[in-house]
Amino acid sequence: MQQRVALSHGVRPTEHFRNTGYMVNKSMTCFDAAHAAGLMAVYGRSTTGRTFALGTGPLDSRPQVIDFVRCSYLGLDNHPVIIAGAIEAIEAHQSLHWSCARTRLNFDLLAELEATLSEMFSARVLTFSSVMLANLGAMPLLASGQLTGGRKPVVVFDRVAHISLAHHKPVVADETRVETIAHNDIEALERLCRQEPVVAYICDGVYSMGGHSPLKELRQLQERYGLFLYIDDAHGISLFGRQGQGFARSQFPQELGDRTIIAASLGKGFGASGGMLMLGTADQDALFRRYSVPYAFSAAANLAAVGAALGSCKIHRSAELGQRQSLLAQRIELFDRHVATAQQGSSLPIRMIAIGSEAKAIAIARELLDAGFYTSVTFFPTVPQGKAGIRVCITADHEVRDIERLCDRILEKVAHTTGEPHTRPNLP
Repeated sequence: MQQRVALSHGVRPTEHFRNTGYMVNKSMTCFDAAHAAGLMAVYGRSTTGRTFALGTGPLDSRPQVIDFVRCSYLGLDNHPVIIAGAIEAIEAHQSLHWSCARTRLNFDLLAELEATLSEMFSARVLTFSSVMLANLGAMPLLASGQLTGGRKPVVVFDRVAHISLAHHKPVVADETRVETIAHNDIEALERLCRQEPVVAYICDGVYSMGGHSPLKELRQLQERYGLFLYIDDAHGISLFGRQGQGFARSQFPQELGDRTIIAASLGKGFGASGGMLMLGTADQDALFRRYSVPYAFSAAANLAAVGAALGSCKIHRSAELGQRQSLLAQRIELFDRHVATAQQGSSLPIRMIAIGSEAKAIAIARELLDAGFYTSVTFFPTVPQGKAGIRVCITADHEVRDIERLCDRILEKVAHTTGEPHTRPNLP
C-alpha cells in the first residue's frame, strides 16, 4: 500500500506509507463475512490441552473445539508452573499494577525477570507489555542514527514484515529515508548496502504466514557492509536452542554486538505475556531505558505477566523444554505427512492452506469449525487480495489423533470446495 507522490513546486517526492481508507474499503466485506460466519471475535474457555469450550454461558452446554489458532507452539500457555507464577507474583506484591513510568519505579520481580532473560539469551533484555510496544519504542531510535554511530541509516523493510513493524514506517520516514524491498530479496538489499553508507534492515525471524528470513545471508551482509539488523522473532522464540533462544538468536554468535537487535514475544512459544528486546551493548541498554517511549513513559507489564514469565523461565531452564521442542517437531512432521503445503518440510510450526478466493476460504474455515476445528481464515490485508487461505498453528500439545482428523477434514473440504485437492504427499 506504499505510494510515491510527487509534490508541486519542485519539492522532492516523498514516500507515503498509509492508505488506510483503501485497506478498509477492500477488506470490509471479508471481515463482515468472517464475523457473520462466527470465525472472528470468537469467545471461549480453555478446558484441557488444545481444547476449548466455544462461546459463553454454562460450560456443559458449549461445544468443545480443538484450537489450531493460538500461537502457543510449545503448549505452555496453560502450563501449571506458568499459572502459578502469575498468582504468586500478585500475592507477593498484593498488587497487579503500579501506575508509574519505568524511569521512576519498577517491581523488584521485573529486575529478576530481565536479569534471568539476559542470562538465558546472552543479551541485555528489556521487557515490554507487548512486542508491538517494543517495536514502537525501537523504531525512532534506530531511524535517528543513535544506534549507528550518529549517522542516520537508510531503513529497509521487508515487504511482508509484520504489521507491528510496518506500522511504524511513517515515524521512521520522519527521521530518515525508508525503502521497502521484495520479500527476502537479498540482492536488492545488497545493492542498497553497496550504495549507502549505513543501512538497517527490518524483518521477521519467522513470518506469521509461514517461512523465515535468510539469516545466514543477512549475517554475511552484516559482516561485509556493517548492515544493522532488526529482527522480530515473535513467532520463533522458544522453539529452538537449549534455553529457547529462538530461531533468530540461536543463529548469532554468543555476543550480539552493536549491529543486531532481536525483538521477541513473551507469549506465543514462551507461554506467558508481553514482549522483549534483546540488545547487544550497555550503551544501547541505557539509551532504551531513557528514550524508548513505551519503556520510559508507559507502565511495565503487570505483575501477573511478570510472574508468568518467571514461571516460563523455570521451564526453559529445565529438561522439559527440549521434550516439548521434540514433541512439536514430531507433530509438524505428522501434519506434513498428510497435507502438502508450501511450508512442507520446514521445522517451523505454521502451515498455510492456500485457497485463493476469500469467500471459499471463509466457507472452508466455517466447515472446519463445524467439524470441531478452529483455524484462522486469512485474507487481505494480512495476505494479498485473491490469495486467501487457512492458517494452521501446530503445537506440542495437540493430540496425534486430532492432527490426523484435521488433516482428513482439510483434504476433504479443500477438494470439495476448490476442486484442487491438497493430495497426500508421496513419502517413503
